[in-house]
Amino acid sequence: MKPLVVLPTYNEKETLPVVLIKILDQEGFDVLIVDDSSTDGTTELARNWVERDKRVHMLQRPGKLGLGTAYIAGFKWGLEREYDCFIEMDADFSHDPLALPKFMELMEGGADLVIGARYLGGTISVVGWDFKRLMLSRAGNLYASTLLRTHLCDMTSGYRSFSRRALEAMNLNAIHSGGYAFQIEMAYRVMAMGMNVKELAIVFTERAHGESKMSHGIIREALVLPWRLKLDEIGHLILRSLGLRRRPAA
Repeated sequence: MKPLVVLPTYNEKETLPVVLIKILDQEGFDVLIVDDSSTDGTTELARNWVERDKRVHMLQRPGKLGLGTAYIAGFKWGLEREYDCFIEMDADFSHDPLALPKFMELMEGGADLVIGARYLGGTISVVGWDFKRLMLSRAGNLYASTLLRTHLCDMTSGYRSFSRRALEAMNLNAIHSGGYAFQIEMAYRVMAMGMNVKELAIVFTERAHGESKMSHGIIREALVLPWRLKLDEIGHLILRSLGLRRRPAA
């Protein structure tokens, strides 16, 4: 398989070089940096890496447009080329690049989505979060998984990989959610298509530099999205029972 690691960046100057070195030290991984016009020098740093290493590529966007749209842009870029595995990963060193081969083992074994799970088997593999944030994450995952009946341990994890088959089967233009909601929606849609989803135990480490992207808006969106997906599922079932077909989303 030919994997592409998609790294969204916004002011990641301190950690991006370390993450890139760790990824590129492992054979076979290409990197696409999707930069939202960082203001701290990340953009110039990324351009330098593109010039010096043919495995590093870059998409520069005009401003801070959100995590979900950054990944969608990266997926589309890779689908237009020869890549057949797409890996989401943070550029703040919260995700250990040394876990990449484990993702690839499961992908090569036939998985369409591999989620790097922080809570697999009832364990909690998170470093650097206070109790309140940890409980918020655990409760949010239980809420989404129960409502959508996915039985997944970690629907909001941002360390994951998709097959080309899974992304090509989706209407990526119809996905507008961001943050945690984006991760929930993507996992749900892969499972709703009956594809092979696996979870892989990882350790998540809170970023040492920069600011967390967590906000009240992100939390609200993640709370509302499962209901929207559930209502959409019910509507689809009703139409199917009536022998009607839903018009595809734009």
